[in-house]
Amino acid sequence: MRLDTVDHAILGVLQEEGRLSNADLAERVGLSASACHRRVRMLESSGVISNYVALLEPEAVGRRLMVVAFVTLENQRRETMESFEAAVADIEEVMECSLMAGAEDYILRIMVRDARDYERVHRERLSGLPGVARLVSNMVLRRVFARTALPLG
Repeated sequence: MRLDTVDHAILGVLQEEGRLSNADLAERVGLSASACHRRVRMLESSGVISNYVALLEPEAVGRRLMVVAFVTLENQRRETMESFEAAVADIEEVMECSLMAGAEDYILRIMVRDARDYERVHRERLSGLPGVARLVSNMVLRRVFARTALPLG
């Protein structure tokens, strides 16, 4: 789908204020309410907008520690990768899993209560993941910033 400047404006506003009413969104981007509604529905149906969510403050819900883990698999066979990906997706503390090019095969972003909680997750869940040859954990001391809005320029 080809996006124009109006689509970019709609997406920019929605990335910052996803709960904005259609009337307010239309006013902000200079469209009529019906034209804005059509544009948003088109962006949704084409998959440009995939979901609407509430972003939670991790500390407010008791998730004070972020761990970044690098995973190296025993091999690169499709079955090994598929087994690993399916198993890691079942661990609720793993917020993100990305396949990498480079020294490690995957990077995981994990949110836990504290170091003891991470030890539990590591012992009970991560250490049993299929196909893992090596797992290196790094505890984040402080999140400097985090963005959720994608650049549209």
